[in-house]
Amino acid sequence: MTTRIYQERQGQIHRKGKKPFALECDKESLAGAVSQRACVFCGSRVVLYPIADAVHLVHGPIGCAVYTWDIRGALSSGPELHRLSFSTDLQEKDVIFGGEKKLHAALIELIDRYQPKAAFVYSTCIVGIIGDDLEAVCKTVAAETGIPVLPVQSEGFKGNKRAGYEAACNAMFRLVGTGDISNISRHSINILGDFNLAGEIWLIREYFNRMGVEVVANITGDGRVDDIKRCHGAALNVVQCSGATMTLANLIKEKYGTPVIRVSYFGIEDMAESLYAVANHFKDPEMLAKAKEIVRQELEILLPTLKKYRAALTGKKAAIYVGGAFKAFSLVKAFRHLGMQVVMVGSQTGTKEDYQELQEITDEGTIIVDDSNPLELSSFLQEKEVDIFVGGVKERPIAYKLGIAFCDHNHERKEMLAGFTGMMNFAKEVYGSVMSPVWKLVPRKQPQSTQLRASVPACIAGL
Repeated sequence: MTTRIYQERQGQIHRKGKKPFALECDKESLAGAVSQRACVFCGSRVVLYPIADAVHLVHGPIGCAVYTWDIRGALSSGPELHRLSFSTDLQEKDVIFGGEKKLHAALIELIDRYQPKAAFVYSTCIVGIIGDDLEAVCKTVAAETGIPVLPVQSEGFKGNKRAGYEAACNAMFRLVGTGDISNISRHSINILGDFNLAGEIWLIREYFNRMGVEVVANITGDGRVDDIKRCHGAALNVVQCSGATMTLANLIKEKYGTPVIRVSYFGIEDMAESLYAVANHFKDPEMLAKAKEIVRQELEILLPTLKKYRAALTGKKAAIYVGGAFKAFSLVKAFRHLGMQVVMVGSQTGTKEDYQELQEITDEGTIIVDDSNPLELSSFLQEKEVDIFVGGVKERPIAYKLGIAFCDHNHERKEMLAGFTGMMNFAKEVYGSVMSPVWKLVPRKQPQSTQLRASVPACIAGL
């Protein structure tokens, strides 16, 4: 890449304390970077995919469906129709003559075979180019089959992953308000933005049930179409990953008046505060007392173990690069419980408000970066002499090539990291990774090596 391209990136990198805080975000990714933001289609798929009793049909070339097959790894307590990846497999003939007939036939066949509660139809780049009318086909099939058939306007070229979140929420909102809301408790919530990785939503639901709170709908982890249809009857929307599902929460608030609060289930403080925030919203002293008792019981189990890990990890350095910025807030706090210092933190989809909050909770000298790329990340990890890097599947090779421990916080992970149980698992993984004897056998690459100096333009190396 040329120096000019990296100069375009300079506004998305900030070192706390060196100059007044200002960070650009929500820009298009640099083309060709492996870690760049995914497309609109991918963003919509990761949000809608965990709805387990719906058919998910990708209208486009087979590669789009293969790329996002089982992309979330979201667990279901019942049907697993979402684990199948269906595609209309558009070919050259379909591109020339149109793919609407093929889409209609595919939907009829899938609905007859699997009897889903609904069907989501995803538009891809080629569909946006040839102009297939998804809306018309979905409307026709819905009338013929008697189930909701929902177009997801997710042509990949329209923007980045955040635009896909919006497309997914707009599709889901068509379901909202079509179900029976009788017998819903006045102490009821919808859980938005948790995708049930490693069964996390089941743990969160258990906490709320112990407080006396009814969970109407999971949106979308372990999700069900009928629950989404009646979610407008809940008294409160509790949103975790604000980037993915805040659009839906705002749409419901605008039409039905349902209030919204933002929470995080990662780390001790944020998990406790999430329970307290719900209890305080309902202004129920008994519910608040139950929440405090849950926290007390969980911390009695957790804190002795954390004390042991902290003794070994104090003074170690951590770097964070995750998809949603909400996770970064909680991870900074979680590392402090372990006595560790976060020296770099970034995300792919953070907003200006997210980065402002990161700037406020991080230490002087911390690098804050938006939508980074492999060369930048490598440079920062080496410069800060990091002991562990928290990221996703695309960041793992960077850490291992540099001889740095790695913790997977991606949507493909199999280890529960939310809730108090998740904090225990996180501490155990960090301890096992950082203190592993393997690092004695792996030579750590020296920071700012001659090769790296030659390849990193001045606007990055001199920040």
